[in-house]
Amino acid sequence: MSDNLPAKVSKSLFTKEEEEEVAMWEFLPPEILPNILLRLPTKSIVKFTSVCKTWRSLIRNPDFISAHLKLSDHNQPLLLFRFCSDGRLKQPYLDYLVRDTDEKEVYKLYCDNQDFNEHARFDFPFHTLGRTPIFRVVGTCNGLVCVEDDGLLGRIILWNPCVRMFVELPTPSITYQGYHEEDGYGYDAAIGLGFDSKTNDYKVVRVVTVVDVWRCVDWGVSSPKVEVYSLATGEWSMVTTALPGAVHPCDPMPFVNGALHWVALRRTNYNKHRNFITVLDLGDMVFREIALPILSDEKDYGNESHIHPLISAYGNSLALIHGGRGLNLNVWLMKRYADASSWTKIVIFPHLGPLDQAINDIEDVGYGFKPGFKPSAKGFRKNGEVLVELYEQPFVSQDLETHECKDLPISAYNYTFVGSYVKSLVLLDKPNRAATY
Repeated sequence: MSDNLPAKVSKSLFTKEEEEEVAMWEFLPPEILPNILLRLPTKSIVKFTSVCKTWRSLIRNPDFISAHLKLSDHNQPLLLFRFCSDGRLKQPYLDYLVRDTDEKEVYKLYCDNQDFNEHARFDFPFHTLGRTPIFRVVGTCNGLVCVEDDGLLGRIILWNPCVRMFVELPTPSITYQGYHEEDGYGYDAAIGLGFDSKTNDYKVVRVVTVVDVWRCVDWGVSSPKVEVYSLATGEWSMVTTALPGAVHPCDPMPFVNGALHWVALRRTNYNKHRNFITVLDLGDMVFREIALPILSDEKDYGNESHIHPLISAYGNSLALIHGGRGLNLNVWLMKRYADASSWTKIVIFPHLGPLDQAINDIEDVGYGFKPGFKPSAKGFRKNGEVLVELYEQPFVSQDLETHECKDLPISAYNYTFVGSYVKSLVLLDKPNRAATY
């Protein structure tokens, strides 16, 4: 190897034994070194970028990063949990969250196995950047975590905690200043993160819907607008294709089969609305639709404007989640992706502990339950079990076929995010765009 190990670097990063080991690697054939590095822990690979220019160039090469990602996909599956340990709000009626303590969010990785043991935890470095103390997790993709400051001019950040690098996105094209409250209008925005395998590019999609002062969709003002940020170019661009339907704000946009998905609402006539899934393929940037099962009761006469379902990735397909009667949750699984006829309904009966105690805790507030009490499905495990967050009780993992419940060694908090995660080197090849912390 042409580059020698600098003395200052070796003293600051490596022990004497590690220095000797690195020196031995210089005599390896060049085709063997990448195969060895690819099998090292991610933290060690990042550390070895400081060995010499040759190693740094190798590890930052996009082909090396892609090869590492493919190997990581076959490792132990991981789940990223984001906890907000104090959910009390100073102003709970606002669209963004303001905590009344200085306690920070907690990000942890758990092994998605039988023991569900904690694998790692990450420092969250962005509190000084935000306009409010709370960041919302938009989604995860190939080791990237997309977070947004829940303010009116919220910052959007792509973050890879494994390599301790992040990219703060430029201001979007559509901002709050474009809609004036004195005119009676504002907007709601939903955001998603995905990967375009055709161009090897990560994209952030932002869907903006005009609303009135009551946060209701104003169908006569403007159709929803879509803009896309490209990590490769570092710029936002507008999608010119017309988008039917209004998007629910702050809803998750699962990335499945190369496309982002979100629930939209279409007005069928003056008094009726129907929910459906909008699909945006990140390769050809073409919109498609997937029909949802009928969720309204007969008494609603087909009107779904008051129904707010959520969708989630379920393997290589989708799941639909919405509240059922009492404390139940209704989960619809799409057995065959993009086939609306394959929606299958499953009712979850969460493990709530002693029923009498649960009933005593119920207050007739809102939907008839203590705020935060109604069970919330947060996502799915690799084995297909659903993860359910309960009020002041451990997380529950439930088998959708047998309804068997298992308590997990995780305490539930409000505003928890759960998403699949894979350790990666993404952003290492963007030293001029990404910041290190």
